[in-house]
Amino acid sequence: MTAFVRTLTAADIPAAMRIEEAAGWNQTETDWHNLLRLAPDTCFGVDCSGALAATATAVCYARRLAWIGMVLTDPAHRWRGFARRLMEHALDALTARRMEWIKLDATEMGAPLYRQLGFEPEDGVERWGTIVGPARRTPDSSWHDGWTALDRQAFGADRSHLLAMLAQSGAAAVADEGYAMARPGSHAAYFGPCVSRAAETAEQLLAWFLGRHAGEPVYWDLLPHNRKAVRLARACGFTPMRRLVRMVRPGEPGAAPLDHHDSQVFAIAGFEYG
Repeated sequence: MTAFVRTLTAADIPAAMRIEEAAGWNQTETDWHNLLRLAPDTCFGVDCSGALAATATAVCYARRLAWIGMVLTDPAHRWRGFARRLMEHALDALTARRMEWIKLDATEMGAPLYRQLGFEPEDGVERWGTIVGPARRTPDSSWHDGWTALDRQAFGADRSHLLAMLAQSGAAAVADEGYAMARPGSHAAYFGPCVSRAAETAEQLLAWFLGRHAGEPVYWDLLPHNRKAVRLARACGFTPMRRLVRMVRPGEPGAAPLDHHDSQVFAIAGFEYG
C-alpha cells in the first residue's frame, strides 16, 4: 500500500473524527475546523491508498511557540511508523518557519517517541471530570478586553487568534482579574482555558461554567503544580481521570526562554492548543 504525508483539508474531517472517536478523545468537528483555520499549512495526515490513516497538527503562536496535537493513528494502521513519520514532517515544517519553541501534551503511549525526537518533560497535565449537579445561582461576569494581555503573561505566547475563535462558544471574564471559556465536546462539555490572578476569581468563573451545564458530564484539564486549581477541582466534586506529560523542545538555537506563569493557569485550552 502506498502511504505519504500531505496537508489536511476540511474534506478530511469526517475521517479524522472516525480516527479520534476510536481513541475516545473529546474533540468535535468544530474543533477540527478551528485547527484547520488556525494552521492551514501545518495540519498533516498520512494518506494510505486514498484513506486517511493518521493525523498530527501544529498551531503556531507567531514564531514564539508551536503546539503539536491530535497525533492519532487509525487502529487498523498502527505499528507502521506513521506517528513518527508525521512528527518528523511537522518538526521539519516548524524548523522551516524558525519556531523558537515547540511543545505538546504527551500520552503515556506517545511519550517515548517524543523523547526520541528531542522533547523533554516540563510538567504534568491532568484531566479531571464530574457530572454537574443542579443549576446554581452564578455570579455576574462580563467580558473585558484585558483578557488577552493576561493570557499572554500566563501562557508565554500570544494566542489571541485562538482565543477569539474559542470565545465564540462561550466566554466570561471578571474585569482584568481572569477569564474562562466553555465549549462542547464529543463526550463532555469542556472548561478551559481559564486564566486568573486569584483562586477566588477562578471559582467565580468555574461557577459560571457549571451553571451552563447542569446535569451534564464535564471535563477540566489542569496543571497539577497549580495546587489552587487542584483544591478548587476537588471542592467542586471533580476527580482525576487521566494524566499526560507536557513536553518541550527548542526549535530555534539561542531562543530566549519562555516566560510563563502556571500559577495563573487554572485550565488549559486543550491538549491540541496548550
